[in-house]
Amino acid sequence: MSTFDLNKPYCFYFNEIAKIPHGSYNEKAISDYIVEFAKKRNLNYVQDSMNNVVIYKKASKGYENAKPLLLQAHMDMVCEANKSANFDFRKDSLKLKVEGEWLTAEGTTLGADDGTGVAYMLAILDDDSLEHPDLECCFTVQEEVGLFGALGLDTSLFKARRMVCLDGGGEISTGISSAGGCIVESDIDISFMDNNKPAYKMLVTGLSGGHSGGEIHKEKGNANRIAVRIMKEMSMAGVDMNLVSVNGGLKDNAIPRECEIIFTSNSDKELIDEKLALSVKNIRTELEFSDAGIVCTVEKADTVDKCMDDKTTKTVIDYLFLIPNGFRHKSMAIEGLTLTSLNTGIIKTEGDKVVVTSSIRSAIDSGIQHLIDTIYTLASLFDIKCSTSARYPGWNYKAESEMREKLNKIIIKNRGRELECMAFHGGCECGVFAAISEEMDILTYGPVSENVHTPDERLNLDSFDRSYKILCDLIGECK
Repeated sequence: MSTFDLNKPYCFYFNEIAKIPHGSYNEKAISDYIVEFAKKRNLNYVQDSMNNVVIYKKASKGYENAKPLLLQAHMDMVCEANKSANFDFRKDSLKLKVEGEWLTAEGTTLGADDGTGVAYMLAILDDDSLEHPDLECCFTVQEEVGLFGALGLDTSLFKARRMVCLDGGGEISTGISSAGGCIVESDIDISFMDNNKPAYKMLVTGLSGGHSGGEIHKEKGNANRIAVRIMKEMSMAGVDMNLVSVNGGLKDNAIPRECEIIFTSNSDKELIDEKLALSVKNIRTELEFSDAGIVCTVEKADTVDKCMDDKTTKTVIDYLFLIPNGFRHKSMAIEGLTLTSLNTGIIKTEGDKVVVTSSIRSAIDSGIQHLIDTIYTLASLFDIKCSTSARYPGWNYKAESEMREKLNKIIIKNRGRELECMAFHGGCECGVFAAISEEMDILTYGPVSENVHTPDERLNLDSFDRSYKILCDLIGECK
């Protein structure tokens, strides 16, 4: 019987941090909580200006001469909620609940990514019976928005040259490499004109979303791209339109589940509905085996005094229709690995601009640069300004790993099978830490969770228990 027993230290700490709002850029409270934890236990710590925290714990008896070990997890979580949840991630506590063998949160993301890693480290630091070498426990901020916390760390804080990144799930698996990436923003200037036409709201919903690194290869529907495609197809079919606003997606690293477009039109509602239905029918057929739940509706909207002029409307629709998106290339060396992709994660209408945010990923730096150049070239044809930020390094595969060998032996002993080694396409702080030294030996590890970055995120409680024991066994083997 699965339980979320608060007598288990890692369950207790997961429950505690779930009470503290800790979305990206809002980590000060959880950072201070971790600092107070260190103070109460007389553990040395550093809290930097970004609110990253590193806590040090001296080796237990018999491990004084062992090489230090770095444990790492990020404090921030992706904040996604169903509209019906009426949830404010800036101030509300997550509402945890157990459903069978799974822990979830009511209507929101759970934050198991990476609350499990944070909870594990606090439990380990709080356990004076555990055998371990010198520990350097690093809690980073702003991972989900570009690894900014890790990129901003003072690397002189770390002496360890072996590391367990606790931002990796699967229980019997470990990561062996990850993609680098960056963010590209396109700013489209808006020219408005007076409006006397009826206004409509088109809403695309029902898509499953997901992590833009881990699930981009599954051909899921991107609500932003679908909404713009429908507008383009309706326009080509003779529907009159001027855009008012385009808003879709919440996070650059989450495949957008919903998009809303407000537009004006003198076309008959019957024509709009007819052309909409045709586009949706075709798209639903295309997504039948990957994202069949798509819903698209057009309803009358409140009257608007202003709308985008004809040229701006055409620019916005054509640029968003053409901008590259989704799975691009697969690895020919590692089976099943996405090599290069990008995600049109966010479109926002802000004042006199439409801002488009694309998240690019590739294991090869030139692959990242090629997509940056592609977007910039396309943007130049429309006189659109672009900017690039949050570029971060990839984590290259190492054939030899002492830490991986240790974990493999423990997995065989505990689970009766070999450790699974996985190269993955998601962004990972491991690349930042690997750059500290060529000698750095890195593992990723964590429990089984599903549907990360969506309100359906859930954590397997049995795996949460087993993975903690395996992690403690691994630390004990680091003599």
